[in-house]
Amino acid sequence: MIRIRPTEPIDFSGQVPGDKSISHRALILSALASGVTVIEGLLHSADTTATWQCLRALGADIQQDPSGSVQVRGMAGRLSQPDQPLQAANSGTTARLLLGVLAAAGVQARLDGDDSLRQRPMRRVVEPLRAMGAEIDELGSSYRLPLQVRPASLHAANLQIAVASAQVKSALLLAALGAAGHSEVRLPQPSRDHTERMLAPFGVRVSQQLDPDGGEVVALDGPRRLSTPGLLKVPGDPSSAAFLWAAAAVTGGRAEVSGVCLNARRIGFLHLLAEMGVQVQITVDQVDIEPVGRVVVTGRPTRAGLVSGPQVADMIDELPLAACVMAVAPGLSRVEGAAELSVKESDRIAAMERGLSVLGVDCTATSDGWRIKGGRRIGHGQLDSDGDHRVGMALSVAAMAGSDVSTLLGDRVWEISYPTFLEQMQLAGGQLERV
Repeated sequence: MIRIRPTEPIDFSGQVPGDKSISHRALILSALASGVTVIEGLLHSADTTATWQCLRALGADIQQDPSGSVQVRGMAGRLSQPDQPLQAANSGTTARLLLGVLAAAGVQARLDGDDSLRQRPMRRVVEPLRAMGAEIDELGSSYRLPLQVRPASLHAANLQIAVASAQVKSALLLAALGAAGHSEVRLPQPSRDHTERMLAPFGVRVSQQLDPDGGEVVALDGPRRLSTPGLLKVPGDPSSAAFLWAAAAVTGGRAEVSGVCLNARRIGFLHLLAEMGVQVQITVDQVDIEPVGRVVVTGRPTRAGLVSGPQVADMIDELPLAACVMAVAPGLSRVEGAAELSVKESDRIAAMERGLSVLGVDCTATSDGWRIKGGRRIGHGQLDSDGDHRVGMALSVAAMAGSDVSTLLGDRVWEISYPTFLEQMQLAGGQLERV
């Protein structure tokens, strides 16, 4: 349990741990490639550990050296037959991306997860992979883990995806590496492009373009083998930094984060803060695989906010935090078109409504988001993370602006994605402590 006391305006200057999405992909592509890849800045969290352990079970040699860098001796596309089920734990990224890898791997493997992950939908990955010729058996509930993947010969395909999901897109691109011919994946709108960017230094070109309706089309020609780029550097995670930026907004403080990924598909939350009157300064210092730089966020919001349409995909992980900032902003704020939140690690729409209501916020859940009448003083109470790391951390941030002491049930949930959350909030001046 965490105790959260009312907090004076925070003041933070520093870096955050490596980006979770990029860390997963760095491990997977390095394991599939020939040669040794050194990864600097890799996130060490429960989610990335799940990917690490699954890849080891498939034959990759992954070691951490004394400097903290991780060395991956790749399998050159030749995966070993695992002798135990692959455990993705709570990581949807691990499960979905490995489904794409396994579909083309020529081995038989069972993929499973914890009780929470077993409830998350896999149909959106399984069906297009089957359209490419993948052999995937359902061992549990329909289109949910556990799933068994059997050896199969994949063929190229033109695939239309109903939801703008970077995880689904990435799984299909990973499968297309082992499929003969030209594969295309079409999404209704652009999504995160970390996989496309990272494939380039491994020697694979992915074409990207927008269709006339604003949808995204990505394509590659297979089969392709990956060769190591030698060194990969993982920038700081903007989804982790967002908790500090949100804490600055709700307390009226300041948070400066350097060395953070500034991919255009990852900074929607910063644009929202600026639209709500928070002072936001973004400086790009370098562009390698990803643009990297410094962000300074200062002060409280002065007006209501709206998230809808294409904005949703660009800040899907930060929407619980958006709700917290909206709670302190004057006027009626809305989040629309985010039904995807109901099938995350928890039903985040319902969980955030419950939590903010405990804090006295006028928050009404809808089928695809929230309506929040903000501007009143935040209250206090006993909060429940619902076993969800982003919900737990977001509610902790909201409670920092509370009228009295609050408590959060769900000890250590932040270790899924942001293992130094508590320490960095304390460093910023946040009155949070484990009890």
